[in-house]
Amino acid sequence: MINASVSKRTLFFKQPAGTSRGVLTEKEVYFLTLFEKENPSKRGIGEIAPLPKLSPDALPNLEEILTELVKKINRGEEIPASELDDFPAVRFGYETALKGLETGSPVLLYPTEFTQGEKGIPINGLIWMGTKDFMVKQVEEKLAAGFTCLKLKIGAIDFESELDILRSIRKRFPVEQLEIRVDANGAFPAEKALFILEELATFNLHSIEQPIKAGQIYEIKKLCKETPLPIALDEELIGISALKEKEQLLDEIQPQYIILKPTLTGGIKASEEWISLAEKRGIGWWVTSALESNIGLNAIAQWTATLKTNNFQGLGTGALFTNNVKSPLYVSEGYIRYNSNENWDLKLL
Repeated sequence: MINASVSKRTLFFKQPAGTSRGVLTEKEVYFLTLFEKENPSKRGIGEIAPLPKLSPDALPNLEEILTELVKKINRGEEIPASELDDFPAVRFGYETALKGLETGSPVLLYPTEFTQGEKGIPINGLIWMGTKDFMVKQVEEKLAAGFTCLKLKIGAIDFESELDILRSIRKRFPVEQLEIRVDANGAFPAEKALFILEELATFNLHSIEQPIKAGQIYEIKKLCKETPLPIALDEELIGISALKEKEQLLDEIQPQYIILKPTLTGGIKASEEWISLAEKRGIGWWVTSALESNIGLNAIAQWTATLKTNNFQGLGTGALFTNNVKSPLYVSEGYIRYNSNENWDLKLL
């Protein structure tokens, strides 16, 4: 019989994390532990880390929801995936905790060359919003660290200043040397978006994530058709769980890319469904973490390694926190890697 428990942890950012939705200095996450009653040492740990103002399950009563989930599990009730459709972060945590039980390890979920320390996953260097000087400083640090793909959060400071930053980067590094992505988090007005994208396209950018606020289907469809710059849907995927609805969204909007964030898209299996649908339609994709601790990041990175893609992924956020779970994950020369000789520290979970 499977038993469960849940614990809470507040993660503190090393420096404020700025997006167009505001600035984060700390983040609350929950760890769901599943274990066999007859063999408590065999356990799986899943992270539940909804993003404030974005995740459907970033709710005031989330702790009550998790307490009820634990009670159901401890009563021996089966939890169908569909029961958690409205709670994508919870579904991701439950799914990965079950995976740990299945493999017999809370941290070795998808054994590959990645977990053996033989192969890294190429990732983008994330540049957070802030003052122009702050953003330029981050760019310099990422380039010095060996990143060949940068992702800049844009839409919160003066647009001309953001253009100046992109101009200075591209002047030094042509597209053959450096891939640049930008993420607007829905910051731009729909009526001005095409003009803004035309300005951005002059810098030979790879793509822009979610240029306008999600839910404006007609506007984003028109934008994807007319854009001079490839568009990647991000927030647009949140809250869509039914297969038919996923198909309708992709067929209606026809984006150039979609971005899979398992915490926001309902877990690994749901994200795999999105990928399958996208590939059938010639739509590109990549995977991104969503400010999870190293527990959640580990699950996402190990799964991503099984997908055998050479595209740059968004998996470098584990080093943002002062009190993260100690793990073998590390970033080097623009790759996230796994040191198979280093141990996890799970004592507090």
